[in-house]
Amino acid sequence: MTLTRFVTKNAFRNKRRSSLTVLSIAFSLLLLTLMMTIWRTFYLDQESAQSAQRLVMRHRVSLTFALPMFYRQKIRSVPGVVGVVPVSWFGGLYKDDKPEHFFAQFGTDPEEFFKIYPEFQIPADQVTAWQRDQTGVVVDSELAKKYGWRIGDRITLKGTIYPVNLELTIRGIYNAPQPTQSVYFHWKYVEEAVSWAKNTAGTFGIMAASPQDVSRVASQLDDMFRNSPQPTKTESEKAFQLGFIAMLGNVKAFILSICVAVVFAILLVSANTMAMSIRERTREVAVLKTLGFTRRVILSLFVGEAVTLALIGGVIGAALASFLIYGMAHSPSGGLFLAGMKVTFPTFVVALLLSALVGFLSAVVPSYHASSENIVEGLRYIG
Repeated sequence: MTLTRFVTKNAFRNKRRSSLTVLSIAFSLLLLTLMMTIWRTFYLDQESAQSAQRLVMRHRVSLTFALPMFYRQKIRSVPGVVGVVPVSWFGGLYKDDKPEHFFAQFGTDPEEFFKIYPEFQIPADQVTAWQRDQTGVVVDSELAKKYGWRIGDRITLKGTIYPVNLELTIRGIYNAPQPTQSVYFHWKYVEEAVSWAKNTAGTFGIMAASPQDVSRVASQLDDMFRNSPQPTKTESEKAFQLGFIAMLGNVKAFILSICVAVVFAILLVSANTMAMSIRERTREVAVLKTLGFTRRVILSLFVGEAVTLALIGGVIGAALASFLIYGMAHSPSGGLFLAGMKVTFPTFVVALLLSALVGFLSAVVPSYHASSENIVEGLRYIG
């Protein structure tokens, strides 16, 4: 019997205990992988080249307050600004208020929208058709696939914030680097139907000449409107998105605390299992020493068993986390904010390394004591 076979065989010599340990580690690694993926998505993922040049301007007090449309021309006058487009949230209902029918709906200016968001890929003829039809709408390709929409189909958005129902015709389907779960239509449609919505915008999407211009442009714009009746807050697109997450509280501290608690919990579980297993095998250690096994080999055998159990649990947990995150990203309620989230290969590797480290730390102390046990005392042990 090889040493590898010896390790794998003894790792499951007590099948019930080993299986429960693996399941405990798997559940812990599932949670840990989930938290690491959320952390990477929110705070570590690199922005696209276009996103790094974009800013979002909103009302300084709240997103519920609109900005006057004439700000658009003033924004254009700032050096370093190459384009600006209004983007307003509509918040209507498609069919009903069930979560599976929820998606983001924005009113904008078709003439400049795809200049500010060039990473959204769409045929030129579809853009032209959208620009010419005030009741036209362009939709995300994943959203079109979900509902079976095609070019020329008509959809109705029932107004909840604005007292108007929009009868829209799909004029284009765009492909985004990450699914947006969004549709975009002419804001003029709403302006002509709702008097108090005329010449207003919820936010302005602004394209800077380069990423280096972003902070300077943001400061200049906010200084320009600081003493106006509608003061502004201008920030990078990434900062704007993180602002929604910040509404939930200190998310960073929450994620870190969960990760630390999970690692500590699986360390306790694994350490308890290995301590019990090694203590029950005291006489076996003495026999192995009698047969000529060295302290280093015995230490390696027991540590290998712990690492094996931990890695099996880690693989199961990380795999389950991958399926869970995929389901969350494609769910009706989570698709808007978690679109594109997935467990990357580096995250998977880190999860497995952490599980292996936990297995090693949980076994190294009891394994060291067992390997140091006197042969005579070990053979006399009754446990």
